[in-house]
Amino acid sequence: MIKTEFGIIDQLDKTIDYEDYDPERYHCVYIDDERYIDDWWEKLMQMKTYFHRLSRPEFGLARYGVTLIPPQSLTVFQDIVISDKRINEDPQLVLLAQLIQKAITEGKYMIHYGV
Repeated sequence: MIKTEFGIIDQLDKTIDYEDYDPERYHCVYIDDERYIDDWWEKLMQMKTYFHRLSRPEFGLARYGVTLIPPQSLTVFQDIVISDKRINEDPQLVLLAQLIQKAITEGKYMIHYGV
């Protein structure tokens, strides 16, 4: 399995580059990149994001880098995750859905570490 990881940024610093790999800091959960991201790719590309820092607006996920997912894109991301029928068989997907909901509730950015 190739992991892709997601976490919540408690205090977003608009001036820094988030390129350093630090999943423990953001209490990341992981899912199987090959199992999910390929299937979701087209839908993910409709989601406004930032690659590494807020000065790099993009769409979708940085497959081999770091993505910042703003609060306004989290409902799109949540819909992608919870509409996947495999959520009933994968506890990691459930954890991701719960993490997205927490970020939505708290109005926080999420961080994604690609493969």
